[in-house]
Amino acid sequence: MAKNLGVNPDKFASMLEDGRQGIRMNYYPPCEHADKVIGLTPHSDASGLTLLVQVNEVQGLQIKKNGKWIPIKPIPDALLVNIGDTIEV
Repeated sequence: MAKNLGVNPDKFASMLEDGRQGIRMNYYPPCEHADKVIGLTPHSDASGLTLLVQVNEVQGLQIKKNGKWIPIKPIPDALLVNIGDTIEV
């Protein structure tokens, strides 16, 4: 991944080697009353990478582009990789 980003792989590895590693799994099933619930507040992922598996047609992920939130259309059975704050910096 470092090579594809144009970063020296050694520098990239050293950036993450002393960090804590963890995994969290969440499942968000379709909601019958989506217009009556509040989702997560806007945030960025503080981790290095976030892996999202699209298991249904529920649309909820958004990205911020040019100051506006844009919904992302789910692709069934896709694996989406988000670069978190740690790598972005």
